[in-house]
Amino acid sequence: MILEVNNISFAYAGAPTLFSNISFSVKQGQIISIIGPNGVGKTTLLNCMANLAAPTEGEILLEGKDLKRMKAQEIAVKIAFVPQFIIPSFAYEVLSYVVTGCAPRMGTFEKPKQEHYAIAQQSLEQMKISHLAQKYYTQISGGERQQVSIARALAQRPKIILMDEPTAHLDYGNQIKVLKIIKKLAAEGYAAVITTHNPDHALLLGGEVAAINSNGQFIFGSSREVISEEFLSSLYGVDLRLHHIPGIGRDVCVAASL
Repeated sequence: MILEVNNISFAYAGAPTLFSNISFSVKQGQIISIIGPNGVGKTTLLNCMANLAAPTEGEILLEGKDLKRMKAQEIAVKIAFVPQFIIPSFAYEVLSYVVTGCAPRMGTFEKPKQEHYAIAQQSLEQMKISHLAQKYYTQISGGERQQVSIARALAQRPKIILMDEPTAHLDYGNQIKVLKIIKKLAAEGYAAVITTHNPDHALLLGGEVAAINSNGQFIFGSSREVISEEFLSSLYGVDLRLHHIPGIGRDVCVAASL
């Protein structure tokens, strides 16, 4: 077990509880898709797992240690976080941006060495985007930025990669490319936890689903066991259907009508 989420709840100061009693674990090579309607706390849950927010109740253990008692650098060695939006302050070249992912394994004030640039280059090659190395991060497409951000996370050499809406704002082709990357990372032994607004992405990825409904209730299980027409229609408040497409050998999620 890499990460254990034990009975956590969260509430912003002066606001009602957003979600409560959430428990699940993250294992090596696992994919977990966090789904649910807007405003239920999907990103907040991911932030708690990344130690960017603190649960109001419960605990999160990273290899048996409470996140709240760990140093940021100690966590960053094992958990990488890819936010939905990344706006760099400077026009870094892609390779220079990716090498910053090595920071958790470097000493204070230590400058990147050749070995760190080698790791960054290897991460770009792993993502099959080494041709972007000398381009400026601010001048590449949204889909390319998302892939570069994942490469930066890989440069951390983590055990878990957390991704907040990794397909948001991407065209359909780039959405599928990013989903393929997530599947590939899991096959290579990384644990991947993502938030998504698209239940069909959870079906494509397989693995497990962590769902939060509008009442803050939590459901966790394999995508095949959890995702049903009744469940999705209740979760999103619209009539959704699952249809098996023999030609591609999988179920797809579609709206019944408008």
